[in-house]
Amino acid sequence: MKKLIPHLILGAMLLTGSLFAQDNNTKPAVAPDAGGNGTAPATAGKADPDMGQRVADLEAYINNVARGGDAADATVKSNVGGAGPGHNAFMMVCAALVLFMTLPGLALFYGGLVRRKNVLSVLAQCFGIAGLVTILWWAFGYSFVFGEGGGPYMGSFKHTFLKDVTANVDTNYCYWVSENVFAMYQLMFAIITPALIIGAIAERMKFSAILLFVGLWMVAVYFPLAHMVWGIDGAFNGVWNAAAKVPAIDFAGGTVVHMSSGWSALVLCIVLGPRLGFGKKPMPPHSMVMCMIGTGMLWVGWYGFNAGSAIAADGIAGNAFMTTTLATAVAAFVWALAEWTTKGKASILGFCSGAVAGLVVITPACGFVDSTGAMIIGVAAGIIPFVACTKIKAALGYDDALDTFGVHAVGGTLGALMTGFLATDKVNGNLIVDGVAGKNGLKELVQNGGLWKAQCKVIIVTILLAVVATYIIAKIVDAIVGLRTSEEVETNGLDIAEHGEEGYHG
Repeated sequence: MKKLIPHLILGAMLLTGSLFAQDNNTKPAVAPDAGGNGTAPATAGKADPDMGQRVADLEAYINNVARGGDAADATVKSNVGGAGPGHNAFMMVCAALVLFMTLPGLALFYGGLVRRKNVLSVLAQCFGIAGLVTILWWAFGYSFVFGEGGGPYMGSFKHTFLKDVTANVDTNYCYWVSENVFAMYQLMFAIITPALIIGAIAERMKFSAILLFVGLWMVAVYFPLAHMVWGIDGAFNGVWNAAAKVPAIDFAGGTVVHMSSGWSALVLCIVLGPRLGFGKKPMPPHSMVMCMIGTGMLWVGWYGFNAGSAIAADGIAGNAFMTTTLATAVAAFVWALAEWTTKGKASILGFCSGAVAGLVVITPACGFVDSTGAMIIGVAAGIIPFVACTKIKAALGYDDALDTFGVHAVGGTLGALMTGFLATDKVNGNLIVDGVAGKNGLKELVQNGGLWKAQCKVIIVTILLAVVATYIIAKIVDAIVGLRTSEEVETNGLDIAEHGEEGYHG
């Protein structure tokens, strides 16, 4: 400890010296925009900050709050402009982790669960979706979700072709992260969401049909739903929109990602019909080793998914990291225990399914619940999706090939609902209700029973939007290119027919 003190003193001296050494009359031609509007900050007529205000700006960075110069009525400019290096670095790592969830995490998880003749088709679908969604996101997707001014149900054309999405900060969504980093982080969510759907229709849908379906689905379902839940003026954004029609909360995508994809997957697999031989001959996974590796990658990547949704390296991110770990581990254990109890064996598939279910169910709640809430969610995630995948699926007879509906639709719905009961302002009080931030926040909404009611309303809207839109889109795609491969292609496998390659030789 004694050796550490001189280093701390030296660091403080260097920091203080750098603050005094700044020449306020020497600035780059275009200074970073603390207001996040994609232009140089309006500093004309504003006074230079004194030492106290400079220190306050540094404190704002550490505490992840707005610097003084961000205020509309500020009379003093800020010398701390643009993004904060620590928060920016954190979000770039989180963005990479979320992409890691799809490529290679989900690709290996789903790839291991299909038969060997279809393994490459799953990998190609994940890659194809990643490319297609990125193009849509650049052209108009980001703007439709996060461009303000379009209204409560869809964003605007403000950022089409990523116009004005620069290293500056958009303070509608964060205080210390570049908008271009924020946009790329949110792109990774947009990529994995439709990729989840392919688990339900694996081994029988045309590659061309999948790409056309995903393109239409993103426009009709994902973009409007993401705007309604996360957009600054979205109808269901109870965190930041004081005028939200329904003050619901979804920290990292229970409704936007898992419910939308899961309920759409159910409709699509029913419209598509079951695989040849479904229910008559066994269709076991060809590689549980690959599936387990993919599950581990999903779990690791999910920390970027959940902790990163704090959009800062702060205490809320730390809470999301903790609750994600607890719920996932517990759900994996409980699912395998349920399997052991009912079938006499705990399988690797059971552990993998339970882990993914835990990740799904904790997602909307991770930044709003404490450790006890996470443990409760973990137990529920290990039981209810297990019943959906093993009992309900068999009873109803639909061919959800890789249990997308049982895990993501059921799990996402469960998570959204449990968030309404378990969220606590002791973890995260960031909620605006009745237009007054800090006065009527999460605590009051929970106490008066408003939160779980709001969650139910958003659940209903999400299900209706996903189900109706998916059915219509599926019929359109079927009429244009046809949904399903021929019986010959399905029998021989999609790898050779659709992609001209084989995953294994010999």
